[in-house]
Parts: sequence; structure tokens; C-alpha cells
Amino acid sequence: MTLNQRIQDQFQTSVHTLVDAVDLLTEPIGESVQLLTDCLMHAGKILICGNGASGLLAEYVAAILTDKLDRDRPGLAAIALAGGAVSGQSADPANPVFARQVSTLGQPGDVLLAISSFGMSPAVIEAVRVAQARDIRVVALVGGDGGALAEILGENDVLICAPADSPARIHETLLLTIHSLCDGIDYLLLGS
Repeated sequence: MTLNQRIQDQFQTSVHTLVDAVDLLTEPIGESVQLLTDCLMHAGKILICGNGASGLLAEYVAAILTDKLDRDRPGLAAIALAGGAVSGQSADPANPVFARQVSTLGQPGDVLLAISSFGMSPAVIEAVRVAQARDIRVVALVGGDGGALAEILGENDVLICAPADSPARIHETLLLTIHSLCDGIDYLLLGS
């Protein structure tokens, strides 16, 4: 295989993954948009966490919500919990950095947006457990089979699971999901 063929294969695989995701993710993304918008309209805030590359996605979501995606609007209450973008800093279950922040900052009516490539991050899972104990609903963005994170979600939580097993394909799908979530929130708040 030549380098050019390999590059083309990356694009084709990504396109196929996104096409597979359309029907699978439309409903949970729509449900999440409504949940997040309701939270914001009732003076709640969105807490966002993830480790490594997922931590970078968490920071990206917070940046879009506090600033803008495509249209000017007032900033929205969103916080990327600290410690996730530095790979491995909060991956140790003995370092419950996200759980501590959810416990300190989270209130009933808030929403935790938990991002984990395969749903196996101990720090993210512990943050979800703390959120659930505090009556904070959870939207989980994962890939693969959703891992342990998918297993602990309650009936009031929402699972958005990218139909992929490759970290690259998962994050590409989650990035489009994030754009869809933020666009949907803007649509519900500002109209077309």
C-alpha cells in the first residue's frame, strides 16, 4: 500500500464510520440537546470531563459553549473540569480529581457531560457516580461498546456511543457529535 492509498483509506474509513453513526446517534443527540438546553434555561451549568484526548474535547466543548460555535450569542454556563487534558493526570482512581470537582461545583439540575473513548476511565466513571448521587444527570460520550461507563448510566442519563473501535474514528465521531450538540443548543435557544 502506498502512502497516498493509506491516506485515502483513512478518509474512507472515517466517512463510513460517520455514515454508520447518522441513524444510530440522531435520537440520543437530540435527547441530549434538549436536556442540556433545559439545564441552561433553568440556571444550571454543564460540567464536562475527560482524560487525554477526551480531556481536550471537554475543553473544546466548554470553549464553544462559553463563546460560540457559528453564531454570536451570550456565553453559556459550561465548565471543563481541570486535570483531564494532561494525559494520565487524573486516570488514577486514587486521584478523584473529577469526582471532587463534581462534588464541589455540581448542583441538582446541572448536567455532567462525561467523555471517555471506550468508557473505561476510572476518573470519569467516579465523576459519574458522584453526579448521580447528587441528582445531576449525565450525558456520556463514548465509543466501542461504551464500557463500564455505559453500564452505570441510569434511566435518566443519555448514552451517545460512537460506532467505532478505533480511537481516531471514535474521536472524529465525537467531535461531530459535539458540534451537533452545540448547534442544537443554539437552535433551541436562538431559533433558526
